[in-house]
Amino acid sequence: MSSKKIFKPITKSLQHPSSLLPLTKNPIIPKLPENYPVPLPTVSLSLTSQEQLLQFLRTYLKPPFTPQDLLNFFTKKLHYHPKFTQFDLHIFEWASKIDSFRHDHNTYEWMITTLAVTDRFSGLQSVLEGIVSNPCPCSDGIFCCPRTEHIFRFAINSYCRVGRLDDAMVSFENMRKLIDGKPSVVLYNIIINGYVKFRKHEKAVELYGKMNKDRVKPDVITFNILISSYCRNSQFESALELFKEMRTKGCNPNVVTFNTLIKGFFSQRKIDEGIAMAYEMVDMGFDFSVATCEILVDGLLRKGRVSKACDLLTDLLRKGVVPDGFDFLYVIEGFCEKGDLDRVLQFVDELLAKGKLLSSVACSTVIEGLRKSGNISEAVRFTERMLKKGVVPDTVTFNCLLQPMCVVGRTMDANRLRLLASGKGLDPDGMTYNILVAGFSREGKRKEGEGLVDEMLEKEFIPDLATYNRLMAGKQCFQRKKIASLDLP
Repeated sequence: MSSKKIFKPITKSLQHPSSLLPLTKNPIIPKLPENYPVPLPTVSLSLTSQEQLLQFLRTYLKPPFTPQDLLNFFTKKLHYHPKFTQFDLHIFEWASKIDSFRHDHNTYEWMITTLAVTDRFSGLQSVLEGIVSNPCPCSDGIFCCPRTEHIFRFAINSYCRVGRLDDAMVSFENMRKLIDGKPSVVLYNIIINGYVKFRKHEKAVELYGKMNKDRVKPDVITFNILISSYCRNSQFESALELFKEMRTKGCNPNVVTFNTLIKGFFSQRKIDEGIAMAYEMVDMGFDFSVATCEILVDGLLRKGRVSKACDLLTDLLRKGVVPDGFDFLYVIEGFCEKGDLDRVLQFVDELLAKGKLLSSVACSTVIEGLRKSGNISEAVRFTERMLKKGVVPDTVTFNCLLQPMCVVGRTMDANRLRLLASGKGLDPDGMTYNILVAGFSREGKRKEGEGLVDEMLEKEFIPDLATYNRLMAGKQCFQRKKIASLDLP
């Protein structure tokens, strides 16, 4: 239902319910102004008359009331009412016109939070201006209300979230007039990040300069935001200068700082400098994040330097800085594509020696590489080794390994491998059993083949009697038999 069909809410000139004259039976209610904010979805389906709203106020907000009474009314009555919750701002503004009433930081904070999370920014601006013209009673003394900065911070963060950066700066300047002392570095970071997010790099740098003039000390988050913005705008030299400034001001970098600079070095094709920055992290005692390793490996692989990536990871492994959760798949894929499988196996040995396990996908990649190279025996040994470590390949890769084993007469070994994998979590499919049954058939091992067929029957891999008989008789090694209990299709 469009907003034009909703009756006008309570207006600013509305008087207190106790002083209202009796309303006519059918009051004339004008239409809402065109710029009225869209009501919440839960209230847009109902029509609300002014008379109903006034009766609601008479019932639950009796004069005289305090800010705490108004807050309780908002949170416990109005907020949950499907018809009237959309009129929260109008009731808030109406209350401010009553001579005996004055909003405090609790009602201001509730109203600003509600407007911000529902994206009603025109109303948000008016309430913020109300704080400037009529501050919280806590500010009547020498000091400002201690909640003022927190209230404005929430509003400024909401403005920056949607790109209303001019409104954010207006609110910031208004807040500076109210608070005692200098604004928090958190507020500067919020606005600087807003400028960076919406591609206004110069404005972000300008605000950083203003921050220094105001003698507000930047923190590591401030520098990280600006360094990232410099790199994003292809001003890597400026990013390095800011990094040096960061160190001279006694602000220690963190892993995010180094990740941003390493990525910047690689984007500038300065591979050696990027790697040197990574080792500087190690020397300073920083732990690598998964993102750090991904940036390094991805940067080297994009330049085709697979061996360098492997050497770097091996050295970092020995230094004990590679984090758990990093996937070595892309390095392994790079070696497999080059056919350097010996290097892959050496690298896996290094990983296992340091207690690092491959992912299922990386394990499957190595098995497939060994199989395609014709090294079936090594592929089987590698698979057994991974299964004992609890790393299970995917079913398709596993079946592709069993097939050549059965072709060369190693069906018993293939079946043992199937049992080992099943105990580690592999779920064999119908193709797995078909490969093994065919292998036992070729080798004339009727008993083993019949056992597998019975397992297939239990797992419902055999759809009908005809398939069962064909499976038993088609290999010319089993005696045909009928299963009376098997349902025909």
